[in-house]
Amino acid sequence: MDLSLLLRGLIIGLAIAAPVGPIGVLTIRRTLANGWAIGFATGLGAATADATYGAVAAFGLAAVSGALASAQLWLRLIGGVALIMLGLRTLRAKPATATATAPTPAGLLAAWGSTVLLTLTNPATIISFTAIFAGIGVAGSGYAGAAIIVLGVLLGSATWWLLLSGGVTLLRERLGPHILRWANVLSGLVLAAFGVVALASVAISAWPHR
Repeated sequence: MDLSLLLRGLIIGLAIAAPVGPIGVLTIRRTLANGWAIGFATGLGAATADATYGAVAAFGLAAVSGALASAQLWLRLIGGVALIMLGLRTLRAKPATATATAPTPAGLLAAWGSTVLLTLTNPATIISFTAIFAGIGVAGSGYAGAAIIVLGVLLGSATWWLLLSGGVTLLRERLGPHILRWANVLSGLVLAAFGVVALASVAISAWPHR
C-alpha cells in the first residue's frame, strides 16, 4: 500500500469535512439531542457520500459525473427543500434531556442514510475532488492508487466527524435544558438559512441570462 497516497487522502478528507456547513450543524444538533452514536452516524453518512464522490472523481467515471452535473439543479433543489424542512422540524423540537437513550440500529441507519442522501445533493463536490486529484497526480497512480486515496478520504472525513461528535458529547453533559433549547433554535435557523441559500442559487442558475 502506498502510504503517501493514503496520507494525502486523509488530509483531503479532513479538509473537505472540516469547514462549517449544514452537515456540521446537523451533526452537532443530533449529538446534543440524541448522544454521540447518532451524531457520529450522521457524520459518517457525510463521510460515505464524500468517499462516493471521491471515487467517481478518482476512477474517472465521466458518465456518472456528467449525469450528476446535468441534474445538479434538481439535486440542489431537493437538498434545499430538505434543509428547510429539517430546520423547521428542529425549531419545533423539544430540548434534549441530560441523558440520551441508547440508539436502536434503525435509528443509527436512519441518521446515516439521511445524511448520505443530503450530502449527495451537492454534486459540485465532484468538481472539487477532480481538481484536487488532478493536482496531486491521482490519474497516474492506477486503480490501486485511486482506491487507496479514496480510502484515505473516507478515513479522514470519518476522523473529523468522530472528533466533532465526541467533543460535542463532552460539552453536552455541561449544558442545561434552557441552553439546549436555544441550541435547537439556532440550529434550526442555520439549517433553514442554508436551505434558502441553496434554493436561491437554483433560482439564479435557472433564471434566463441575456
